[in-house]
Amino acid sequence: MAVIHHTTMQPTKMELLASWLPTRDWYDGREGGPSPAKAGGFRLDDPAGEVGIEFMVVTDGAEEGAAAYLVPMTYRGAPLEGADHALIGTSEHGVLGTRWIYDGAHDPALVGQLYALLRGHAVAQDQSVNDTPDLTVSVSLTGGGAEGPGGDTELVRVTEGADHTEVVVRTSGDDTGRLALRVRRVLRAGGSDGSDGGSGLGGVTAEWTRPDGTTARGAFAVVEGVL
Repeated sequence: MAVIHHTTMQPTKMELLASWLPTRDWYDGREGGPSPAKAGGFRLDDPAGEVGIEFMVVTDGAEEGAAAYLVPMTYRGAPLEGADHALIGTSEHGVLGTRWIYDGAHDPALVGQLYALLRGHAVAQDQSVNDTPDLTVSVSLTGGGAEGPGGDTELVRVTEGADHTEVVVRTSGDDTGRLALRVRRVLRAGGSDGSDGGSGLGGVTAEWTRPDGTTARGAFAVVEGVL
């Protein structure tokens, strides 16, 4: 179980994201520059207890219709080898010291736990409270993707899109049953179930808060297919 420390971080996550978001192709920009604010999300536990895993939603600005972005993040106590391209920045944590913060869509730890969540082997956790499941997060996986062995996963490929990141993952040692996932970056409110016209194979839907205080719900990740 991950332990959430209510302490300081310098620079803060929002300060790091204000610099990082404009470097992303899927960031639409706003007049006056980025103004990210935390608006929701959830956490997943790392079975090894080494990596913090968070799916964070930030809204950009306080105006009506402000964009909402999904930024999956991992927090590590040392650099992740070969992942300099995915580094959001470093921050001094009041309890844990220096933390290397990565775009989690490129981090095998986060992708592996997202795969476990889809297969029912992990539980979404509250973003701010220890040892508390987030019951607002809905998960479904049907068809071939629901089958196959468990165990360790391997991150096969990551491709950035205009409003999403496509991730291909498989169970280590298994050349069949590769799962293609589309991680939403620009969030859009869906229907009552949060669906957004995905493949029908399933995905993860969750909530976030708009700047006016109302709640939106939509797909955070969808299963594109089994390769």
